[in-house]
Amino acid sequence: MSESITRSAEISYSERLYTPWWCWPLPLIAGVLLAAEVHMGYPGVRAWLPYVVAVPLIVVLMLWLGRAKVRLDAGELWVGAKDPAHLPVRFIGELEVIEPRDKRQALGPDLDPAAFVTHRAWVGPMLRLHLTDPDDPTPYWLISTRSPGRLAELIRAERDMRRY
Repeated sequence: MSESITRSAEISYSERLYTPWWCWPLPLIAGVLLAAEVHMGYPGVRAWLPYVVAVPLIVVLMLWLGRAKVRLDAGELWVGAKDPAHLPVRFIGELEVIEPRDKRQALGPDLDPAAFVTHRAWVGPMLRLHLTDPDDPTPYWLISTRSPGRLAELIRAERDMRRY
């Protein structure tokens, strides 16, 4: 009886790796300056056209950069935006939280070329998930997440719940 209750309780986590506010001003200023340069070369009615094109283009680009999601749902970890990669929790072994100060080492000298990486520079910590699937050539996943400790706990709980 308690097993069915435990199995019916779904553990879920969802996070969007959106672009923070402090990443927006510089690209927007660059877009306005680019539009102003074009404006100076073409006075008259066409002067407003670069603003109408450049600024919305920058906004779309910034929204596109922040579209990646990390989601734990129904026993699988989903990472990415369009057509996200997914990994059943039963194939996740050791979980390692990587602090922002250790990120350079994890993404540089310690990085395995066969690893699956979803990195967003504006998200400080990361989570390394070592895989236990013998048929998968990927040794581990390295993903950016704002709450790596919480996500690791939920993955462990989901993995333990699904073992029974």
